[in-house]
Amino acid sequence: MLFRKKGKLKQEFDDRLVKLMKSTRDDWHRQKNMAEMSFEKSPQIVAVEKLAEAKYFYLFKEARNRKIVIK
Repeated sequence: MLFRKKGKLKQEFDDRLVKLMKSTRDDWHRQKNMAEMSFEKSPQIVAVEKLAEAKYFYLFKEARNRKIVIK
């Protein structure tokens, strides 16, 4: 009875992680498209794109460590 919430909490936080991964992936693709469409790539645009990419791959690695299967 004491440990019943463990599975429920893990599932809840796994779902949050998946949602965060999707939004981070969309942000990364948006930044990537912005960088590709610009004529002169400023260092700030490149840095923002790299930061978004790093965030996504960090979350991806965390999902792999938690053994989350995205359907």
